[in-house]
Amino acid sequence: MPASQDTRRFWLMKNEPDEYSIDHALSAPDATIAWNGVRNYQARNFMRDDMQVGDGVLYWHSSCAEPGIYGIARIAGNLRVDPSQFDPADPYYDPKSSPDKPRWLTLDVQALRKTRPLLIAELREQPALAHMRVLQKGNRLSITPVSTEEWQVIEGLLQGR
Repeated sequence: MPASQDTRRFWLMKNEPDEYSIDHALSAPDATIAWNGVRNYQARNFMRDDMQVGDGVLYWHSSCAEPGIYGIARIAGNLRVDPSQFDPADPYYDPKSSPDKPRWLTLDVQALRKTRPLLIAELREQPALAHMRVLQKGNRLSITPVSTEEWQVIEGLLQGR
C-alpha cells in the first residue's frame, strides 16, 4: 500500500556510481531499478519492515571521489528475495544463504530526477543536519532513515534556499 503524505517516510540509499549511478537509474525502464546487494541486517530490516511505496529517497553516490546526494527517488515496492545471494558468480553471493532460508531482500526504487551534487562538506555546514546518520562518524549503512526536517533542509539546499 502506498504511503500517504501523512505517513510518508524518507531514506538515504547509497549506491556506487560505477554500478548504478542516478544516470543509470534514470535510463532504466520506467526509471526503476532493483536495489540489490544489501548485505547488512539493519539495512535489510529497513527494507522489510519500514519502507513503503511512495517513501522519498535521497540517492547517494558512495565509494567515489565526491560522495553525496546526486538525485531524488522513491520506493516503488516489489519487495522480494534478492537472487544475487544464490549465484556463486555474483559479487553479492552469500554461501550461508539458501533458497529455503534466504537472508537478503531487494526492492524496486524509482529514480525521479538528478540533482546538483550535494556533497558531504556542504551537508556538514548545515547545523540542522548535524545529527543526520550518514554524517555520523563510522556510519557505513547503505540505507539510513532521514527525518522530515532533514529532508526539508536538503530540499531547500537543492532549490537554492
